[in-house]
Amino acid sequence: MDKPARPCQNAGRFTKLPRDDAMPRTEIGSSERLLEELRGWVETETPTTDALAVNRLADRAEAGLRAVGGAVTRIPGRDGFGDTLVCRTPGPGGDGVAPVVVAGHLDTVWDHGTLDGAMPFRIDGAKAHGPGIYDMKAGSFMAFHSVREILRQKVATRSPIVLLLTPDEEVGSPTSRGPIEEAARGARAVLIPEPAGAGGACVTARKGVGRFEIAVDGVSAHAGGNWSEGRSAIVALSRLVLRIHAMTDLAAGITTNVAPVWGGTRPNVIAPEAGCEVDLRVPTIALGERLEAEILALAGTEDGVRVTVTGGMNRPPFAETPAIRALYEQARALAAAHGYDLPVQHRGGGSDGNFTAALGVPTLDGLGCTGAGAHAPHEHILWPDLAPRCATLCALLEEIG
Repeated sequence: MDKPARPCQNAGRFTKLPRDDAMPRTEIGSSERLLEELRGWVETETPTTDALAVNRLADRAEAGLRAVGGAVTRIPGRDGFGDTLVCRTPGPGGDGVAPVVVAGHLDTVWDHGTLDGAMPFRIDGAKAHGPGIYDMKAGSFMAFHSVREILRQKVATRSPIVLLLTPDEEVGSPTSRGPIEEAARGARAVLIPEPAGAGGACVTARKGVGRFEIAVDGVSAHAGGNWSEGRSAIVALSRLVLRIHAMTDLAAGITTNVAPVWGGTRPNVIAPEAGCEVDLRVPTIALGERLEAEILALAGTEDGVRVTVTGGMNRPPFAETPAIRALYEQARALAAAHGYDLPVQHRGGGSDGNFTAALGVPTLDGLGCTGAGAHAPHEHILWPDLAPRCATLCALLEEIG
């Protein structure tokens, strides 16, 4: 299998620290070692909707960081979500030096009992399966492990490090967006260990994400005897769904999706109410503003039917910049030093990197483990890649400055 990986080799285009052959460098360990501890994270089920469950994993991470001298802050959860964990490391120059931020989430889309049902933790050759292992417990564990070992081994870094482990990314980060943006303002860079893409690709751009809910109130009536007195909320909603679908423009990078959809009570009753949720993806802020306005403008009252639309842009677009491209080149050189290629891609899905990139902070995403099946029953990582991918992440944490 893979040998223990040692990050921070001199490779690529980045400003180097004055080197000393005796300077300590973080020892990451083997993929087998990382997988053994990661298994405990995966077997701690953390559905977003169960704050206590998410906090159990946060407790484990907090204990590990405090044990090696991490300066840990725990931001209490609210609105039914778990806590946000923030750990800071010392860096050269004392307080006030711009940090490097690394942010991952502990919550998953999987309900309690998934481990005991269709998705037990299991190893099948190079694949390690389990709920949330790919999205994104492997990446969050890699961030935690890197920071913990930097602290344990007292490795010098160019900049202080701020690690965030958050509870609610899978539902749009409603309570953790503030702490993420606060940590990122003025930072040198932000690293997001979301899952690697096809071929192990990291991410230098993502679409912005909008989320909306539409409620339609019609007029109930007997479907046989009083049909003309009714106003079907389902029929009205159907027309709206087609209008929203028509907003999709693949050439411009705009997509819309309506799901789930609900409405009506019984077959013999004209539907008095109906509703749906809407997902919007856009590549630029300007398109986000335009499409948000168009969807919100669907609200109104006509012929006895009232339409209410709530929501808006949830994550701003994450656009590639020259600074992000330079950060990618630095990561690619380090990846080559650890024995693998690091391609790049732009993704349609959003992440917490959207928030930080929109602040103008160089952000590199998709730095987690390789694998496939996010949110799907075949979710897995390619576990032999844990050590080299973690080594590159750790190297970036040490070298960015």
